[in-house]
Amino acid sequence: MEVFDYIVVGAGSAGAVIAARLTEDPRTTVLLIEAGRADHPWTRLPISFGLLIDNPTANWCYESEPEPGTANRRIPVPRGKLLGGSSAINGLVWVRGQPLDYDTWAQLGARGWSWQDVAPLFTRIERFEDEGGAPGRGRSGPLAVTVVPDQNPLYGALFAAAQQAGFRVNPDYKGE
Repeated sequence: MEVFDYIVVGAGSAGAVIAARLTEDPRTTVLLIEAGRADHPWTRLPISFGLLIDNPTANWCYESEPEPGTANRRIPVPRGKLLGGSSAINGLVWVRGQPLDYDTWAQLGARGWSWQDVAPLFTRIERFEDEGGAPGRGRSGPLAVTVVPDQNPLYGALFAAAQQAGFRVNPDYKGE
């Protein structure tokens, strides 16, 4: 039986990065376990992510519990079951969590989980590949992040209407 220093369960965005970081020390052995497949052809086409919502080869197909606010319906909660995890089935979108969520966890007693604590970790994970980019974007991490290459011509009108309605436009949505 082979022995490992660490076992990482789930080869999603977080698990794969954790396994990679642990193996930066060549003396460390890591077993990365993923329940699903290494790949699925639909994950390479962001527009086809909707086809994976009910696909048990790529999705655990979890559902919420019935609640009065949903007319007692069960709502799909897609969770990836393949290399890349949920990021492989969500249209290839990378979104950092919201600072308020992390700060709330810290206020409830989760030390080390405030936004101030975790923001540098997000920066370390990222390899932001587009020109410019907002401050706080990582440039040398293992997770490649880019801006959507095809901007719809209607986006400008949509953003202008949102601003007229009093909303702030955030060109680099990274949890702030």
